[in-house]
Amino acid sequence: MATLRFFAGAAEAAQTDTTTLDAGTIGELRAELGERYGTEFMRVLGLCSLLVNGARAGDDAVALAPTDAVDVLPPFAGG
Repeated sequence: MATLRFFAGAAEAAQTDTTTLDAGTIGELRAELGERYGTEFMRVLGLCSLLVNGARAGDDAVALAPTDAVDVLPPFAGG
């Protein structure tokens, strides 16, 4: 199971900072997150960047391994 870490608004929408999820791709991960957390979370997720083991995963076809760490990062303001 991949470990997910939610930050800022994503953590607020999910009402948690971390979770685990069994998904083979980023696309499957998005679908599972929608089922688990609902419409408002999916709106927030649409604004977020996903990092898999520190590398940006912009394509739903990106494969996930059970040992991967996925960071869900909403846009941050500031300088």
